[in-house]
Amino acid sequence: MDFRTLQYFIAVAQELNFTRAAEKLQMSQPPLSNQIKALEEELGVQLFVRGKRRLTLTEAGSLLLQRAIQMMDLSEKTRRDLSSLGSELSGTICLGMVEGRAPYLAARWIAGFREEYPLVRYELWNGSSDDVLDQLHRGLVDLAVIAAPYDMEHLEGFSVGREPWVAIISRKHPLAELPGMELPLYSLVGQSLIVPRRKSRVEAIRQWFASIGAEPDILCEMSNYMDAVALAEQNVGISIFPQTTYTPNAHVVSKLITQPSKQVEYELVWERGQRLQTTLVREFIGYVRDFIEADLIHTPRFQVREAEYQLPKDTKNL
Repeated sequence: MDFRTLQYFIAVAQELNFTRAAEKLQMSQPPLSNQIKALEEELGVQLFVRGKRRLTLTEAGSLLLQRAIQMMDLSEKTRRDLSSLGSELSGTICLGMVEGRAPYLAARWIAGFREEYPLVRYELWNGSSDDVLDQLHRGLVDLAVIAAPYDMEHLEGFSVGREPWVAIISRKHPLAELPGMELPLYSLVGQSLIVPRRKSRVEAIRQWFASIGAEPDILCEMSNYMDAVALAEQNVGISIFPQTTYTPNAHVVSKLITQPSKQVEYELVWERGQRLQTTLVREFIGYVRDFIEADLIHTPRFQVREAEYQLPKDTKNL
């Protein structure tokens, strides 16, 4: 099973038609069919159910498609990494990150790093912490920005930022009409809640409510922040998420949850001692570390123009 055969398989699996796949690959149809048959014989599994008009992937075929795409991505990333080992620092940094504040932090790092290394390119990938970590473990991203906690036995990293937990509320909801930009946690008792889809996070939210002798009424769990905002806009429920961007939204109100307040901590992480980092990735890690230590985000070059929530110094992570 070589890369060329995998390319043939991916084309057929995506088109689900030998003729169209052959046209896409700029080859004739019979050799392509023979390549797929040979691949099935080599693997000892049936990859397609061959109907009269179209193909259907088998369970084995679906699994191979997923893995084949990952292998091709990793192959391309390896090629780029090797090409970056020249005299002038160049290449591509693949950065996975959770939704929310992480992309805004990364944007400032990239803006500063570009000034020193203009030849460097970037691939950014978004998802939940679990999704991003999966990409990191598979070697498809070099670095990841995730929400703490993380597996310190297999990963190493450092803190790059914090933000408070807020309630995102439809302007049609009575709680949105309360004065001020803060909301005590007990105000959310009995409300239908939309929360992040991460087992440890859901449990932490339950413990947060338990600290005031209550139980959260969780209506929905999801990993996508924009989906959570969309549900809040329609007054389906109140979304409890880390405060993310300062992008105005006329349909929702964002209020800091207090009594007690909680915060999320973001970490830049990478595999501990299992993969050789390129010079480029090491330089980027060093730049981010210096960026954090010098607190460059609050300099005129990177100043956040909108006012940030100020949490008490003893605020605990959630």
